[in-house]
Amino acid sequence: MPVIGVPRISAILQLALLCTAAALCTDARAATADPDADVPAEAAAARPAIGMYRWQEDWSVLADPTRRTEAADGLKYIPLSEDEPQRYLSLGVTLRERYEHNDAPRFGTGGRKGTDAVLHRLELHADAHLTESLRAFVQVENALAPGLKNAGAADANRLDLRLAFVDGRFDAAGGLVRWRIGRQEMAFDLQRFISVRDGPNVRQAYDAVWADYVRGPWRVSGFASQPVQYRNASAFDDFSDRRLAYGGLRVQRTGLAGGAVSATVSEYRNRDAAFPSASGRERRRNLDLRHAGAAHGFDWDIEGMRQGGRLGGRTVDAWAIGLLAGYTFASAPWKPRVAAQIDAASGDRARRDGRVGTFNPMFPNGYYLTLSGYTGYSNVVHFKPSLTLRPTQALKITAALGVLWRQTIHDAVYAQPYVALPRTAGMPGRRSADYAQLRADWSAARNLALAVEADRYRVAPVVRAAGGRDSTYLGVEMRWGW
Repeated sequence: MPVIGVPRISAILQLALLCTAAALCTDARAATADPDADVPAEAAAARPAIGMYRWQEDWSVLADPTRRTEAADGLKYIPLSEDEPQRYLSLGVTLRERYEHNDAPRFGTGGRKGTDAVLHRLELHADAHLTESLRAFVQVENALAPGLKNAGAADANRLDLRLAFVDGRFDAAGGLVRWRIGRQEMAFDLQRFISVRDGPNVRQAYDAVWADYVRGPWRVSGFASQPVQYRNASAFDDFSDRRLAYGGLRVQRTGLAGGAVSATVSEYRNRDAAFPSASGRERRRNLDLRHAGAAHGFDWDIEGMRQGGRLGGRTVDAWAIGLLAGYTFASAPWKPRVAAQIDAASGDRARRDGRVGTFNPMFPNGYYLTLSGYTGYSNVVHFKPSLTLRPTQALKITAALGVLWRQTIHDAVYAQPYVALPRTAGMPGRRSADYAQLRADWSAARNLALAVEADRYRVAPVVRAAGGRDSTYLGVEMRWGW
């Protein structure tokens, strides 16, 4: 394993000092899993938190001049009308800097060597509230990965349009209709399968039409999208087209069986799909069911997806399930939370039976298992007990151990998002790896978050025989917003 030398340690220390100094600015909140979740009325009346979804922010609170107490508040609220305070323009900046040491991407298979890189992401946005129920949002992004050789589409995007949409709302049939058209974000629940992909340097956006109907505890959503495909050849060269499409219908109900229940029926289409057992035109029909809740110190989130359809002339028959449950000792010092995570996704058991059994996670969260990205959500069984401590309200420390197996030895071991490791399909040995994870998250200020994660993987013989080796990941991150 390559040693992290003095210059690299120095760079980490300099970044940490920079972050500490920036804490004199003004609480980076953890992002809501669902960017379309309703904002509580009391939160809307206060100065908005600066989190992952900048388009959720409501800066109309600064219509009152006495609330403009911080530097540059005049740019957070620029009135468009003297008589209508809900009409305003708000400008903003998001900066995310991460140092990554990764000594064996994809466990070093294929001769891949270790990397040390700084992942830089700068986003600028303008949020124009044209009327009380109509607004336009635009965000551009600069994402660079100095030190990373052969940077891919998820690593670098020198300058491009990240978000550009119009949205609105109106009352109808005793409820509220919300709509959104343009380049936007979509994220469901814990983002196991549909996410904004915040782990990699370039986040995922969707050119889409989205509509919601909300009435009481019910919410019905419909959407049709062409996920953005990223390039880094020149500025503003990202695109979407019919070769890759995703759409569906989603129904949610809160206050049921101690939590929230959702059901999503969707279709995923890809003209150029490639799996070890089949390739070609892919059309997957998905049924997703989820229940999440909390009671008496316990919390849980369980989700299952079934996939059917066709891929390259073969029938798709795949599935996945995820369970995350824990208990928090709220009255104990540091409020320890013990939890267990169980995940499983199908693989392909026979290449000549006319079926494709490999689960396609579609647009998975890049850090759902660990931030290292060594493991994908295909042909996998995963068990991960963890302990989380909160020494302060702003500091969270998590330690975990994980074990990974293949669901079937006839299919490959997969890395993120669903990249098959060569020479693993059909090889003996169900276990693929085990790992230890240590992570710390610190909300240093209202608009500043710091994080450190270290992952150590020990590979099983099936990966080692394919040229893989034990792997170490270290990430140090700063996220600042204005």
